[in-house]
Amino acid sequence: MILPEVQEKIKRDRQKPLTFDTVVNDLRGLVAAFPDCRTGQNTQYTMEDIALGAFSVFYTQNPSFLSHQKAMQKKAGQNNARTLFGINQIPCDNHIRNQLDPVSAKYLFPFFDSVLWRLDYWGHLHSFRSYSKNLLLALDGTQYFVSKKIHCKNCTVKEHKNGIKTYSHTAITPVFVAPGKEQVISLAPEFITPQDGHQKQDCENAACKRWLKENAPKYKHLGITVLGDDLYCKQPICSLILEYELDFILVCKPDSHQTLYQWLEGLETRGAIEIVVEKRWTGKGYETDTYRFVNQVPLRDGDDSLMVNWCELTTISSTGEIIYKNAFATNFTISKSNVKEIIADGRARWKIENENNNILKTKGYHVEHNFGHGKENLSSLLLTFNLLAFLFHTVFELNNELYKRIRDDLPSRKTFFNDIRALTKYMCFQSWEALLIFMAKGLELDIPNTS
Repeated sequence: MILPEVQEKIKRDRQKPLTFDTVVNDLRGLVAAFPDCRTGQNTQYTMEDIALGAFSVFYTQNPSFLSHQKAMQKKAGQNNARTLFGINQIPCDNHIRNQLDPVSAKYLFPFFDSVLWRLDYWGHLHSFRSYSKNLLLALDGTQYFVSKKIHCKNCTVKEHKNGIKTYSHTAITPVFVAPGKEQVISLAPEFITPQDGHQKQDCENAACKRWLKENAPKYKHLGITVLGDDLYCKQPICSLILEYELDFILVCKPDSHQTLYQWLEGLETRGAIEIVVEKRWTGKGYETDTYRFVNQVPLRDGDDSLMVNWCELTTISSTGEIIYKNAFATNFTISKSNVKEIIADGRARWKIENENNNILKTKGYHVEHNFGHGKENLSSLLLTFNLLAFLFHTVFELNNELYKRIRDDLPSRKTFFNDIRALTKYMCFQSWEALLIFMAKGLELDIPNTS
């Protein structure tokens, strides 16, 4: 639970500019509240240096960043850990892991809100708005650790038929998405982990409910449509979404919604399902989109069933091949004039797979790599630092013209961070702006006037 005084500070700070320095200072403020378990000679390094040391590795996508800065300090008397991240003394990796293990990831959660409110204040959320002027909130679980040997008290344990146990960590990683937009905006995660007082293993649905109860009251004034796969299209979650005055567009499959689809069969025989057909030229051939929809069908069996609205899209190629088919349940009333937009928003849920989970796993963040597991909270805390790094990078793509020009000019995200790693290994920059200007000049790019 975020303390009320922290929430008030977040509200007061929303007018701050989204520069690297102001954002890092906010992060430093949160880190200062970390529980301090240092004893004896361990007090040589502050908790701020320890935590920002961990964050710097994820932000630069460079596991060797701190060791390179130690070498630079020894040779040149200066280093990028200090000038770029404000780290006064550089701790070793093992010391970072040991000191951060007792720290709950929840200490970092207010930072996601701080960034979100500033993005809203500075108008960067406008381009993410979609049907009904809502923001699309995609929810999905992703596994970020699995092992047959290494484990902690927060692991999910699975015992296989052959007697072997596997230990894993999974989290829901919510993001704001928008059709046609590459960026996603990360929010605080919810970890799927054993819960106090519960005999059963934790699951994604239970974690989703916890996340909604904790966060929906804060975000509902923004106008939110929740997106998710068929796993979330269940009455308890749909009812909870509506209770918090949010909307939903959720994947709705026949196998898990037999009552609903039985109703659809009956409605279809009476010609009560409305149909919209459109033919599109793709540049290579024609594709035919068939939209079907109906309002007020039961989500499940029983007199207490929630009534939802259902829509489906089937896309057929010029050769008659079905190249896409999916259906959604929503609380939005569907008509011929809005069915396309509602389905486009429902399909945007895949962006949590492509622009979030896939990037985090394959584009330099390596979230499935064991950066350190610990005995208590280390694994989840390091994942949260990694998510914050990803959020930082997204913020500067949206907000920093120089950063955006450099990213656009380089062929890939991998090239950009390869350059960052090489430059910070051999040269010391007095600020991130100085580093970006150096890169822009090397690429012969126009440097925008920021005055």
